[in-house]
Amino acid sequence: MNKETTAMPMSDPIQEAPRQRRSPRVWLSDFQENQAHLFLLAAMLILSLAVIDFGTWLVLTISGIAMGGMLFLMASGMTLTFGLMSVLNLAHGAFISLGAFAGGTVLAFWLDGFAGAPGLMSNLVAIIPALLFAAFVAGIVGLVFEKLVIKPVYGDHLKQILVTVGGSIILMQLIEVIWGPNEIPVTRPESLSGALMLPESLPVIGGIVLEKFRLLAVVLGLAIYAAMLWVIDRTRIGILIRAGVESREMVEIQGYRIHLLFLGVFIAGSALAGLGGVMWGMYKEILTPHMGDEMMISVIVVIILGGLGSIRGCFYGALLVGLINLYIGFVEPRLAAVATVGLMVGVLMWRPQGLIPVIKV
Repeated sequence: MNKETTAMPMSDPIQEAPRQRRSPRVWLSDFQENQAHLFLLAAMLILSLAVIDFGTWLVLTISGIAMGGMLFLMASGMTLTFGLMSVLNLAHGAFISLGAFAGGTVLAFWLDGFAGAPGLMSNLVAIIPALLFAAFVAGIVGLVFEKLVIKPVYGDHLKQILVTVGGSIILMQLIEVIWGPNEIPVTRPESLSGALMLPESLPVIGGIVLEKFRLLAVVLGLAIYAAMLWVIDRTRIGILIRAGVESREMVEIQGYRIHLLFLGVFIAGSALAGLGGVMWGMYKEILTPHMGDEMMISVIVVIILGGLGSIRGCFYGALLVGLINLYIGFVEPRLAAVATVGLMVGVLMWRPQGLIPVIKV
């Protein structure tokens, strides 16, 4: 009898071949190329830890992250308007100053009694309205600014640069007319003054002192970052805005008024600048009409560093700028002034397109 034979399926040599394990060198090269922002952040943390003792390094790192959070709040609005609208708004610094003065007015004049009270709940009565009022005032001025200045120059970057610089000068003069040219002191709310000491019983980090206001900046920066990503990536409005960036005509054919969406983006960007301004004002505890313009170099460096128009790039760029300023300032204070620009030059020589090369979010 012939034995019955069963046909065996032919094996796929590709599937049966054992998966080749990448060498650490190849893995590091891929990580450096595909996750450049995380690679640079990790390298900065490790190298700084090698020259700074752990306790000091931890305090500097948290302070640097807090500084990055405030920079992100100030830079995210400009990133948003450029990434989604292709609008170069060089009047962004004026909106930072405007928000600082609007929020400072609430803290120093309208609700100063609550701001100076010893209780947290009393301080929140002043802090929350100050943040909201700063965002509201900057947003309303942004609405008018978009109608009068930005709308006629959509699609022309050269004209946008010229008219927004002129608009910035006008806004600065209006700030001086309303609040005066002199510095205005703003006392930080009592609950945000001073520092917290971690319990000595905690291993490694016990006894480390952390500034309260910097912790608030970290939390607020992370919350705004998460909210922006959620709106852009997960909501219908975000989808429509991104679709309008790709094909404005197609969105309008569907019956949506794309200009109203872009107007909302510009208002949101202006409000974020105002929010960052009031946080910066509370950090400095002094308000000056040109404080926003003084921050524009750092804001522009953050945007270029992360990649033009990228919200994620803006966030990581802000963290890197905040960290390197404090690390270099501690190790060699004389180099602190050039650390930010040096970081930008080094990154652009390595990756001319920025850390996260995304023109649109």
